[in-house]
Amino acid sequence: MKRSLVIGVCLSFAAGALYAATKEQKRLENCGLVMQEVLSIPDNLPRQVLDKAQCVIVFPSVLKVAFGMGKEYGRGAMVCRTGKEFNGPWGAPAMYALEGDSIGMQIGGEATDLILLVMNQRGAASILSSRIKLGGDASAAAGPIGRDASANTDLWMRAEILSYSRSRGLFAGISLEGSTLRQDKKANERIYRRKITARTILLSDKVAVPRAGRHLVGVLQANAPRNESKQVAVKQ
Repeated sequence: MKRSLVIGVCLSFAAGALYAATKEQKRLENCGLVMQEVLSIPDNLPRQVLDKAQCVIVFPSVLKVAFGMGKEYGRGAMVCRTGKEFNGPWGAPAMYALEGDSIGMQIGGEATDLILLVMNQRGAASILSSRIKLGGDASAAAGPIGRDASANTDLWMRAEILSYSRSRGLFAGISLEGSTLRQDKKANERIYRRKITARTILLSDKVAVPRAGRHLVGVLQANAPRNESKQVAVKQ
């Protein structure tokens, strides 16, 4: 009787762990789909902006209905260019979470995809070092779209992080100032099946891209293969 109970409990834990891992894998796959769809629409995300980004963070299907349940507003993945100067190919993705009271008021009740572009080494270093507050620990601004990129060059060149939203097919820059960004430790453990930090994932060239993240990395590599900005190396 006791043996059957122990086996049942073990199977329940195993099933729960498998479900959690599968859910994270699906989320990572959705990040790739969102990025592909956004880049396939002309005059949305300016290619000259993406070409200068050091890292990209994607939060698929952020829903307002989740806001009353706590501070977890969005979960997604971050991908950075490899190399000390972020001038190599796109590397393995790390899972991240976005929190903030102001997000709900901006996106309403519709499912909204959020994309953040980390534009320089300082912004990348801030995100990799700890949990950060956008607009405080790292300067953030609504990203330019279409031809606005050339008109607002000074704006997006000064910002460390540019943010965008997509809802009902509409793509626009969005201000996420006051929101916080942190690594999702449990999600990273489920994806990579071991304890590993986001910093190790994003800065090491020895971490293999998991199957669920290959689409996201492939889309970025196909559309922005080279870093067109000149930056200073971040210490690993």
